[in-house]
Amino acid sequence: MKKTIVAISRTYGAHGTTVGAKLAAMLGVPMFDKKIIDLASERSGLSPDYIGKLEENVTGSFLFNLASGAYNMHGFHHSYTDVPMSYTAFNAQANAIQEIAKKGSSVIIGRCSDYLLRDDPDCVKVFLYAEHADRLEQCKAEYKLDDKGAEQQLRKLDRSRSNYYKNFTGETWGYVFAHDLSINTTKVGPDGAVEIVMEYLKRAGRLD
Repeated sequence: MKKTIVAISRTYGAHGTTVGAKLAAMLGVPMFDKKIIDLASERSGLSPDYIGKLEENVTGSFLFNLASGAYNMHGFHHSYTDVPMSYTAFNAQANAIQEIAKKGSSVIIGRCSDYLLRDDPDCVKVFLYAEHADRLEQCKAEYKLDDKGAEQQLRKLDRSRSNYYKNFTGETWGYVFAHDLSINTTKVGPDGAVEIVMEYLKRAGRLD
């Protein structure tokens, strides 16, 4: 197999971690999900808990800082001082992801990896999504909520991921043209999604 990094972005309920794990096992490469948080924590000195919850804690106020040029995240500097703590956390994750990509083939889940590796010719960018009814049922089961509560939680989760992506990349989360593949896992399931990605890699000449 040619060096290949599969960057998986996903909506809540699209089985992103399951698909990533199965794909990584099939390809015989490492998967990086929460491991990225640990690497970022080592580099920045921030707690894994803070970094892990960054996505859900980002608010619209960061957009002003980004737009006004308070800190240029597109440089992804290796210095973690003299910048807001949220940017320090994201910057540490960005550097960890870029270092992972340099080392060899892997599957990377979320953390704006599709954007961070957008210019890497070895990166295949995949977006997984699921239909609302399926997501709602998963949300009800995971968070022990009724229909109304699950609807509110889904909106919160989607808003958090969208804000996080917009704030730190300036781009729109889930934008179809930013990805090589967009897959509805409600229709094909996790195993079907893995088969689709594998077929794409084969047809793209990335597999021997």
